[in-house]
Amino acid sequence: MDGYARANRQKPSTIAAKEMILRLHLKPLLGGQRLDAITNEDVQRLKTTLSAKAPKTVNNALTVLSTLLKAAVEWSVIERMPCTIRMLKVSKSSVAFHDFDVYERLVEAAFRTDPQTHLIILLGGEAGLRLGEMIALQWPDVDLDKRQLCIQRSDWHGQVTATKNGRLRHIPLTKRLTTALREHRHLRSSLVLCDDKSQPILRRTVQNWVRRAARRGKVQNSGVHVLRHTFCSHLAMKGAPARAIQELAGHADLSTTQRYMHLSPAAIEGAIRLLDQPFSDHGRGDIVETGDPKSVSASETAG
Repeated sequence: MDGYARANRQKPSTIAAKEMILRLHLKPLLGGQRLDAITNEDVQRLKTTLSAKAPKTVNNALTVLSTLLKAAVEWSVIERMPCTIRMLKVSKSSVAFHDFDVYERLVEAAFRTDPQTHLIILLGGEAGLRLGEMIALQWPDVDLDKRQLCIQRSDWHGQVTATKNGRLRHIPLTKRLTTALREHRHLRSSLVLCDDKSQPILRRTVQNWVRRAARRGKVQNSGVHVLRHTFCSHLAMKGAPARAIQELAGHADLSTTQRYMHLSPAAIEGAIRLLDQPFSDHGRGDIVETGDPKSVSASETAG
């Protein structure tokens, strides 16, 4: 199964994630088996082994196995797919986010905890950065004069790669995020977030800091991903267009952004107000009736 990385022509962060799935889930169960000997029973056994995981996690493992087997067929390592791989159904659950007052309580708790935790909360809640993007953020990416961040890389367990969708994006800074970055400015490292020894902050460390601030502020749903959802949700609730939210959050697909748009009262109100407007086919009538009869007669005469 070590040929997966060569077969999978994806960006490095995605390959790293898939290789982790290989190591943690597929190799322990199927690593000693010939590819052409993997059966439907083996696939079902994999699903059973991962039954305690979220359906999306199980599907990620199944996708890696499917990609591996298809590559083996393409390379003529095996003649055909030896089994059928069916994904689990994944329900589209609503995303968790902090209401405005809860978020402010979290910001205040983080401020009372320490400057770096405060900055992390603001990077997630007011710039929408993913965890890996926070860890990989460097001072050259920060323009305090223009009040703008350039997000162009991400960290996946120590491996620095391009962002999740492979595209850089520019995010304007809020006033208090600008202030927090300016006050946090240091010369220990080119990294914005680092420890006292100038080493990068680990993912679990960032998560622990956020959870600590959440406990202090008596805030539920303390994950870093909730801060990103809060960023998108607050933009929608304040009437930002879906396209703008997509660009700021770095969503590859607008359908991802649409998960937040039901929170936009302005969009809903505006849609209903369309029903209050009287119907008119004035435009269509203009096309038919604007011709000058005299002009038509003159044309016919000339013909």
